[in-house]
Amino acid sequence: MEGRKSVSEANYIAPMRHIAATLRALLVPLLVGALVPVAIQPAAAQSGAEAPEDPAMAKPAHAAWTRLLKAYVREGADGVTRVDYGALKASTPDRAALDAYIESFENMDLSGVGPAEFAAWANLYNAVTVRYIVEKYPTRSIRTGLFGGPWKSIKVRAGGRTVSLDEIEHQILRPRFQDPLVHYAINCAAWSCPNLQPKAWEAATLQADLEAAARQYVNHARGVTVTDRGLVVSGIYDWFEKDFGGTKDGVVSHLLTYASPPLAAQIRANPRIRKYEYDWSLNDTAKAPAK
Repeated sequence: MEGRKSVSEANYIAPMRHIAATLRALLVPLLVGALVPVAIQPAAAQSGAEAPEDPAMAKPAHAAWTRLLKAYVREGADGVTRVDYGALKASTPDRAALDAYIESFENMDLSGVGPAEFAAWANLYNAVTVRYIVEKYPTRSIRTGLFGGPWKSIKVRAGGRTVSLDEIEHQILRPRFQDPLVHYAINCAAWSCPNLQPKAWEAATLQADLEAAARQYVNHARGVTVTDRGLVVSGIYDWFEKDFGGTKDGVVSHLLTYASPPLAAQIRANPRIRKYEYDWSLNDTAKAPAK
């Protein structure tokens, strides 16, 4: 019985081994080819999650604010952007749109320190400032007196709490991000302030846009004017000298970083800061110079 069983098994096993070998030869390359694309996909794709979106291709987070800016911010021939506060005040739909945009920040997560959070806080500051002026319009200045300002009293709900414009600038943007470019991102509705840009800050283009805004301001007379006796610069570089290196030399170094080659040469020839100036007149299109 054992002998017959061994012969029978041998007669059975040999063909089966041949069939198995043939199947392996046919199927393994197919299986390997099917598996390779999965193996090289990102972990997110293997788990079924969506791959991270390219920031440059992301939908603008602040499109609603950009629409309003494009509608009411005018770029003047003198290089100063101004706001048509009167027209915005007269538009009930756009005032409602501005309110809705500001309200969208109430429960937004703004705790991070990335470009998205920077852009959000700066846009919110600017939007709330514009709304405040519209509510007060017509007015000659955001200032409430010779020295006083409303920044501590203008408050808004954002990130799950109530904050003032003063807190956004001095307790969030400046200390959290520690970047002098903050001062080119927020607009205080004054002629001497860095321009309110005709589009919102967006995370994908933030750094390039901030540097462009810095160059725009530094190369305008509001930022720095070279005289035979020295430099006349914006009051911003006095009030916030700490943010620009902590010394007058630090301020000059900052100016040279963003100055055009001709202006840089003039600054180097006479780098002493002689005077600080700042004009608090409202950046209103009604006061724009004739073209």
